[in-house]
Amino acid sequence: MYEPIRSKSVHSTMAGPDDFPHRSREEELDIQLAGHLAALLAVTDELRVAAPSADLDTAAERLTQEITRLRGGRTPARATTSTRGREPDATALHRKAHALAGRALVVAASRADTAAAILAAERMDAHTAALKQRPLASSAH
Repeated sequence: MYEPIRSKSVHSTMAGPDDFPHRSREEELDIQLAGHLAALLAVTDELRVAAPSADLDTAAERLTQEITRLRGGRTPARATTSTRGREPDATALHRKAHALAGRALVVAASRADTAAAILAAERMDAHTAALKQRPLASSAH
């Protein structure tokens, strides 16, 4: 009924130590932190469309610098405009950005990356302040 397997399994426990690439814990944390910061950058770019401000412009530049550092000089892809067909909800974007900054902060702290941790904490504070200025703006959605 089934055709027999003709090649070695990729999950073989017989694999030697050099049979597949390994990354160190630090490399894995760098990748994870860069991913969280890149997601935060994408939301920040969306917020810049929804509610432009100099603070968001500065934050986007600082996030880009951190991501570039973590990725060994590779700059992140940037969105120039919102890809959604409708007007973005700034309150929902601030909530999402706050959550992403929190995730980045946890990884940065685990990695002992002071610069990224400070940036993530500052972004959390900024998004908290923005949410306090818009108490129930999105509850009608």
